[in-house]
Order: sequence, then C-alpha cells, then structure tokens
Amino acid sequence: MNFDEIRPYHDDELPVIYEGLIADPMFRQMATLAFPAVPFDTLAQQMRACRTKLAFQKAFCYPILKRIAREHTDSLSLDRSASAAQEKACLYISNHRDIILDSGFLDILLVDQEMDTVEIAIGDNLLIYPWIKKLVRINKSFIVQRNLPMRQMLESSVRLSTYIRRTIAEENRSIWIAQREGRAKDSDDRTQESILKMLTMSGAGDTIDRLTELNIVPLSLSYEYDPCDFLKAKEFQQKRDILDFKKTPQDDLTNMQTGLLGDKGHVFFRTTPCINNELAQIDRTLPKQELFAAAAALIDRHIHANYRLYPGNYAAHDALTGTQRFACHYTADERTHFLAYIDSRIERIDLPSKDVPFLREQLLRMYANPLTNYLAATRSPEPLPVQ
Repeated sequence: MNFDEIRPYHDDELPVIYEGLIADPMFRQMATLAFPAVPFDTLAQQMRACRTKLAFQKAFCYPILKRIAREHTDSLSLDRSASAAQEKACLYISNHRDIILDSGFLDILLVDQEMDTVEIAIGDNLLIYPWIKKLVRINKSFIVQRNLPMRQMLESSVRLSTYIRRTIAEENRSIWIAQREGRAKDSDDRTQESILKMLTMSGAGDTIDRLTELNIVPLSLSYEYDPCDFLKAKEFQQKRDILDFKKTPQDDLTNMQTGLLGDKGHVFFRTTPCINNELAQIDRTLPKQELFAAAAALIDRHIHANYRLYPGNYAAHDALTGTQRFACHYTADERTHFLAYIDSRIERIDLPSKDVPFLREQLLRMYANPLTNYLAATRSPEPLPVQ
C-alpha cells in the first residue's frame, strides 16, 4: 500500500522540502515572527543542517514550544510512571483540548525525558496553505483525510489504519491520535467508536486482537484554562442560532493562534497503563458494535480517572449546579477569581445578539465536565483533593 500522500517525509527527502519552504514567502514571514532575533538566511542554513526530522524538531519546534510553555503556562509536566515499563511502541489516545499544543507539548515533554518524539495524526482541514502541510510532515505528522466521497473515505480509512498499524507493530514508532475528530468543545471527553473502527480496518485476528496489537495507552490532558473557551462558547451559540453553521478556515487559524498564545495556567499530562490486559477481559463474542462501545468506554474511564483537577473545575461545578458541594476544594478568593474569569471570557465574545446566560452556562460546563467525568470514572461520591 502506498502511503506517500499521507506519511511524514523520509529523512532523505528533507533537503528538497527545505528548499521549497525557504522559497515560500509565507513561510519566511512565519519563521521571522517565530525567531525575530535570527536573520532568515541564518535560519535557512540551520534548516539545511538538520539531516533528520528529529534534528529539525529539536532545533526549531522544541525551542518554540518551550517558549510558549514558559510565557503562556504556569507549569507544564508529564507523569509517565504508569506506563514507564512500556517498551514497545504504542498508540497514545488522548482527549483533545488544543489544535496544536496537545501533541506539541507531549513531544517536548518526551524529549525532556530523553525519549523519542511521536508521529502525530492531523486532519487535512487544518492544512490550508502548502507550507503548513510541508512543515507538519517534517514534524512527524501524518495526514488524516476528511470530507471525501463515501468510497474514497473507505479507501482512505483502510490506508490510514494500515499505516498506523505498520508504524507501531513493524517500525516500532509510537503515534499520538485524538480520541475524536476535532476537540470536545464542552470538555466532555468521549472516544468516538468510529476511531476504533478505523483502527481495526487492518490487521489479523478479531477486533480485540487488532486493538491489542496497537498497544493503546490512554493519555489524559488537563489544562487549567482553555484559551479558546470563549471561541468554543461562541460556536455553541452560532450552531444554535444559525442553520447549517460551519467554521471557516479563518476560524481555524484564529483558534490555532489563540490556543498558542493564550494563557493556560497549569498544564498536566498523565499516561495510564497500556490497556491490553483489560481488552483481553472483554467478551469477544459480543456483537462488533458492543465490542467497540466497551473498548471506547475503557479508554474513556482511564482518561477521566487521570485528570488533574483544579480549583476552577470545582468552582464551575458548584456555580453550574447552584450548590456548595465542593467548597472545600477552593477558597473564596479562588472562586471569585474564577467567576470573574468567566465574565471576562463572555465579554470577549463578539456576537450581535449575545445570549449571556447561555454562554455562561456553556463556559461553566466546559470546566465542570472534567470533574463530573472524574467522579463517574472513579465511582467516588467525592473527588480526591486538588492534585
């Protein structure tokens, strides 16, 4: 099967790709903004000196992401203790908050722990300029094709599934993929069964065998603040009020820029153990739909149970429900600060007929849902203290 259209570039292809980027005026402009103190000709020479994708990531992507973390987060950390014994390549399946930074932050955290970076699944709807498509493929991304006719979509899904399986099982390279297409706008993180169906379109054996071969490791992402929260709330009202509302490419660019440069507070990633042993406990005689539902629920339970919860999550839940059930998990000042933050986000929403009560509810729900799902996953009447 030919993967040339979707795979990351091979290292021996990089010199030609570099020259194409160097000659692209839009890329030159982006690179100058990213490294304002370095002349572009110097950047071009540094690019040409990178013989591998990993060398490029360490020379260019790593310092940019480190600067974003330094300037726009209060902390950034990864707990891999639950999966530290994982020797084989794996498929990280994670909840999805930020278009770029979920996988980008994971990569720099892995580099900090002296590990290799992962290959990254990225939707082609985000590749709106040729230079972006080239850049992400240098950055170990492979392309998920969307909005194809039915027959082509089936063929594309089989190719994608085969590529993922070959990369993990044969080439021993780990992959990151979001648990759903697009971000969970309300932070109610649920694995789409269609993702699991795609993963099992290749391989041998039954459904459980095919999932097991991928060494799935759920990854839980916890952002204290979501810089795009007000844009997501705005989209909720637009979808409510406008028939057939669809985001534009400019909307995607705005979300990417806002996510990159907005304040995120504390950011915490935690891996869980590989779920192979738990997959083996699922009744293989179940109808396929029930098998996929059980596997998705298993992944979700791990992601939900491993959130790091912040005072805002508790304050949002209480504000949404009109109770003080979780008042012991935040101070009066923390509650006041969080509710003022919510008001400030509503002020940033530029809609002609802004429905403030609706928007406030959507914003509170975004921050309350991780706590709601944590409680359900741990089957605990009360959450653990702030971690």
